[in-house]
Amino acid sequence: MDHILATAGAFNARYKQLLANGTTDLSVTFDRPTRRGLDSDAPGASGEVGRAGVAIDSLDDMRVLFAGIPLDKVSTALRIDAPAAVLLLLYQLVAEEQGVPADRLTGTIPDCVPGECVAPGPALFPPGPALRLTADLVTYGRTELPNWTTLALCGHPAAADGVEAAAGDCEPLRDPAVEARQAERLAKLRAWRCRERVTDTLLLVQKAAAGTDNVLYPMKDALAAGATVGEVCDALREVWGTYALTDAC
Repeated sequence: MDHILATAGAFNARYKQLLANGTTDLSVTFDRPTRRGLDSDAPGASGEVGRAGVAIDSLDDMRVLFAGIPLDKVSTALRIDAPAAVLLLLYQLVAEEQGVPADRLTGTIPDCVPGECVAPGPALFPPGPALRLTADLVTYGRTELPNWTTLALCGHPAAADGVEAAAGDCEPLRDPAVEARQAERLAKLRAWRCRERVTDTLLLVQKAAAGTDNVLYPMKDALAAGATVGEVCDALREVWGTYALTDAC
C-alpha cells in the first residue's frame, strides 16, 4: 500500500471506494503515536506519524476520516488498545454530528486494554488503572452504545507495526509531509479553540480519574471542546501514572 494512505483523507477515499463495491465492514489501524496516546507534534512521535496506520489527533481528524460515510450503515473495527475509549468517543461525536443515534452504531474494539497484559503492546497505564478504564468503557458502552462490542480480547496487539490496515498491508514508511501536515493541523486547532473551556474539561477528566466516576463522560466533553487525544491521555497519566512497556503485567 502506498504510504500516502497514512492520511485521514486518503483512508476516507479508500473507505468510499470499498463501500461503493459493497463493503459494509471497515477497519481502522492507527499509527504508533495515536496508539501511545501522543499527539503528532509530541517529541515522542517524531518519525512515527502516519507509519503503519492513520494519525488521529483530534475530532477534526476523525471528521475527515469518516466524512461522507453513513456511520449507521457500516460496522467499524477500531484497532487500538489503551486509547480505545478516546477513539471510540471521537467516533461517537462524529456520528452525532451526522445525526446518527448512538444505538445505531455498530463495531468492535478488537483488542482493548487488557490485551496489553497478555502480549507485547503499547501499554500506557499501570495495570490497575488500565483495568479501571476498561471497566468504565464497558459500562459506558452498555449504556450509551448498546450495539458496540467494547471488549473483544484476541491475545495479541491490536495494531502492531505492519499489520493490515483498512485496505491492505500498510507499509511502515515515513513521510515527513504527513508529520508536518499533522503538526500544522494541531497548531490551527489550538489557535482557534477556547483554551479555557479545554482546560476546564480536562480538569474534570482528572477529577473523575482520581475518584470513582466513569471517566468517559468528561473525556467526551473534553474532546468535543477541542482537546486532543494526547491531552486527554496526558490528563489520565497525570493521575494514574505511566507504565514501562517492558514491565510484566
